[in-house]
Parts: sequence; structure tokens; C-alpha cells
Amino acid sequence: MDKDEKKETVSGVVTEALPNTQFKVKIGPDQEVLAYLAGRMRLHRIRVLIGDKVELILDDYGGRGRITRRF
Repeated sequence: MDKDEKKETVSGVVTEALPNTQFKVKIGPDQEVLAYLAGRMRLHRIRVLIGDKVELILDDYGGRGRITRRF
């Protein structure tokens, strides 16, 4: 993958907090994905709670995502 190629970013709402900083995020009216915290969010100890709006990058296959930003 080149640096010029952009990944798909979507926004969603955290619906459930799971162990190991993983979350279930609702990104559509009927779509929910498993997401994990990005390294920078862990490094700066940014907390994510249920109900937070987040921005995430979906992986190529669409099953998981990486939370990169909290609104």
C-alpha cells in the first residue's frame, strides 16, 4: 500500500466496551463492527466510553476497525 492511497474512514458511536481496549461501534443503521484503539490513543491515554462518537479506519475486509479519533 502506498502512502498516497487513503483508507476508508467512517464515524460511529460506541455501543459496548470489551476487554483489551476493544469496542463495538455502530457505524450504520444496521451495521456494527469490532474496533480497537490506535496506538497514539493508547499512548496519550485517551479514554473512550460508551456513547462517544468516534472516527475509525476500516480494514480492507470490513470486519474490524481502528479508532483514531474521539469527538
